[in-house]
Amino acid sequence: MSILNFQEGFIYTGFLLLFLLIIRFFVNKVISKVSRKKGINIARIHLMQRYVSVALVIIALLFIPFNFGAKVKDLILLFSSVFAVIGIGLFAIWSILSNITSGIIMFFSFPYKVGDKIQIHDHDFPLEGIIEDIRAFQLHLRVANGDLVTYPNNLMLQKPVTLIKKDAIAEYFGDGTDLV
Repeated sequence: MSILNFQEGFIYTGFLLLFLLIIRFFVNKVISKVSRKKGINIARIHLMQRYVSVALVIIALLFIPFNFGAKVKDLILLFSSVFAVIGIGLFAIWSILSNITSGIIMFFSFPYKVGDKIQIHDHDFPLEGIIEDIRAFQLHLRVANGDLVTYPNNLMLQKPVTLIKKDAIAEYFGDGTDLV
């Protein structure tokens, strides 16, 4: 088989990749616009844009084989085997996936932002502090004694949280320039 036999597949793949790049551009613009309106920091914006890129790569990997003549039943067999192995592996790391999913939910609907002072009503480990960062897996809280506490995103969605003061960084750290 020569490369000329797959010429049409390469052309369709090129159009698919171009289409997905255009979608990525527009979705990233929407994420940036929504984020600016909500006052979300740049690190969280970049994280969500990476999630979009990964999702589009997965979509491309699912559709590209069809461009080269793969049959649905062959791909179903392949993907069912791959997903079974992945499923077993993901079950073993469900808490990581739970934190990532919670991070995505928090990106779109979390009522607090970096700089807010919050209180987490956890029966076993109650916390009060200022949000320094919101990451893919955890939230960074600076407590009154200066310690940095990382709190898992999935627990942030499970526990009651009280907003004590908006943008409390100035109260704790002056103008905020001391923060790393």
